[in-house]
Amino acid sequence: MNLCLLLTTLTLNSKLRMKTPKCSLNLPSHTPNDHTNTCDDSVTHTLFSSSLSHSLKPEVRWLQPLPPISLPSHPQTSFTESKSTNLSTKKMASKVLAAAVRRSLSPKIPTSIRPLSTAAAAVAEPYDETAGISMKGVKIAGRPLYLDMQATSPVDPRVLDAMLPYFVSRYGNPHSRTHLYGWESDEAVEVARSQVANLINASPKEIVFTSGATECNNISVKGVMHFYREKKKHVITTQTEHKCVLDSCRHLQQEGFEITYLPVKSDGLIDLNELRSSIRSDTGLVSVMAVNNEIGVIQPMEEIGQICKEFNIPFHTDAAQALGKIPIDVNKWNVSLMSLSGHKVYGPKGVGALYMRRRPRIRVEPQMNGGGQERGIRSGTVPTPLVVGMGAACELAMKEMEYDEKRVTKLKDRMLNGIRARLDGVVVNGSTESRYAGNLNLSFAYVEGESLLMGLKEVAVSSGSACTSASLEPSYVLRALGVDEDMAHTSIRFGIGRFTTEEEIDKAVELTVNQVEKLREMSPLYEMVKEGIDIKSIQWSQH
Repeated sequence: MNLCLLLTTLTLNSKLRMKTPKCSLNLPSHTPNDHTNTCDDSVTHTLFSSSLSHSLKPEVRWLQPLPPISLPSHPQTSFTESKSTNLSTKKMASKVLAAAVRRSLSPKIPTSIRPLSTAAAAVAEPYDETAGISMKGVKIAGRPLYLDMQATSPVDPRVLDAMLPYFVSRYGNPHSRTHLYGWESDEAVEVARSQVANLINASPKEIVFTSGATECNNISVKGVMHFYREKKKHVITTQTEHKCVLDSCRHLQQEGFEITYLPVKSDGLIDLNELRSSIRSDTGLVSVMAVNNEIGVIQPMEEIGQICKEFNIPFHTDAAQALGKIPIDVNKWNVSLMSLSGHKVYGPKGVGALYMRRRPRIRVEPQMNGGGQERGIRSGTVPTPLVVGMGAACELAMKEMEYDEKRVTKLKDRMLNGIRARLDGVVVNGSTESRYAGNLNLSFAYVEGESLLMGLKEVAVSSGSACTSASLEPSYVLRALGVDEDMAHTSIRFGIGRFTTEEEIDKAVELTVNQVEKLREMSPLYEMVKEGIDIKSIQWSQH
C-alpha cells in the first residue's frame, strides 16, 4: 500500500504544482553559433507531504534534488534532436528516482551460510538450516564430511586462481599461430608441460596432454600392442589393476592377443619372481599400477622396472593415484609410459597427461585421429585452462608433497587408532608398510558394507573404486587379496587429503563407531561370536 501511494504521488506531482528546484540542462542548440539553451520544463523531485512521509518514515529516505546534468553540445544538432534529448533526459532521471525508491523500500533478507566441511575454496550459497538437503531419496542435515579423495580431490584455490584468466581474457586457441591470443595460450600450455615433467623428473617433450588417466591407459595398452602387433602378442598385467586397464586388455584378447593376469599376495603386492617367469619372447608390454586406487598399496616400482629393462620390455604404469602423493622418478622406475590425472592431485577434472619415453623411444598407435595435435598422439584442441590447472597443481605438489605426506599420515593414524580403540574386528586391507597413508581401506567384521554406507550419510566415503561402485558385488581387488567374501562386503575406503581437518577425522570416527555398534547390535552373528561360538565351524543347512 505504501508503494502504491508513493507512485501515485509521483504521478500527480506535476499537477499539484509543488514548489521544486529546477534543473538547468545545457542542451545542444539548433543554431551553429549558439551552443547553450535552458530547458523550460525542469526535472522535478517530489518532497513528500508530512502525512505521506509520516506513513512511510520507517522505509523511505528523503530524496534530495539531483545536481544539474550537463550534456555535450554539437553544432550540427537540430531542434528536433534537442527536444528528443530533453525528453530522454527526463525519462532517465525518472528511472534513477524510481530505482532509488525501490532500493529504499526493498526489505533486507538475512541469509544463513552453511559451514563447509572441507577447507577447499568453495563458494558458499545461501542455505536454509531447517530445510536440509534431499537427493536421490536421502535427506541429511547438511553437506557431509568429504573423505573420498581417491575418487576425486577438490581443486586447490591457488590452482583455480591460475586457471581463471584462461577462461575469461586469455581464451585463445593454443594452436592458433597468427595472433597474440594463440601465442599466449600456447606459452601457457608449454609452461604447464614443464611443470608436469618436473614433478616426475622427465623432459617436457615427453609429456602428452589428454582428457585423463583412462585415455592415457587406453593409448598405452592398446596403442603399444597395435603398433608392435607383428612381433608382440603378449601382455602382462595384474588382477588388481584399474578397470580401464583390465578392459583394454580384454579388448586386446578379443583381437587375438594373449594376456597374463598376475595374482597378488595377501598384502596386495605382486611376486617379482612370478613376474619374471611370466615374461615370454613375444611379450610386448608390462602394465602395473603404482598406487592402487582401492587399497593404497605401493608396488615395488624400481624392481619391476629393472626386470623389464633386463628383458627389454616396455613398462607402463598407471600413476594417477601416485602423482603428487609419493616421489616419482621415471628414470629410477625405468618406465616407458606413465598415465597421470589432474583431478587426483587437486587439479581440474577432464585433463590428464601421458609420459612417453624418448630414449629409448616408445611408439604407439594413436587412438584418436584429427588435427595432429600433441605430436599426433592425441588429436584435438588442448584445453588451455585445464592444462594450466594441472600444471599449477603439479607445481604445488612438488613444493608441498613432503609436508602433505607427514600431515596425512598423522591424520590416518588418528583415525585408525580412534576406531580401533572403540571397536574390535577392524582389519586394514592391504600392506601396512608399503602403502599411501591417505588411503585407509578398512573391513568391519559382522557388518554389511552397504548398510554401513547408508548409515554414514554424514560422511562421504566409498566401498571401493568410484568406477565400479554401482555393482553390489564385493570388490575384485579385495577378492584378489584373498579376503573372505563376507569381509570384502564390509570394506569402507576412507580418503584423507590436503584439506582434511582433525575435527573432520574425529567426527568421522564418532559417526563410524556409532553406526558399526548399531548394526552389530542387530546382528545375530555378532551375538554368537561374543558368546564364544566359532561361526566358521558351523555347517549351515539350506531349506
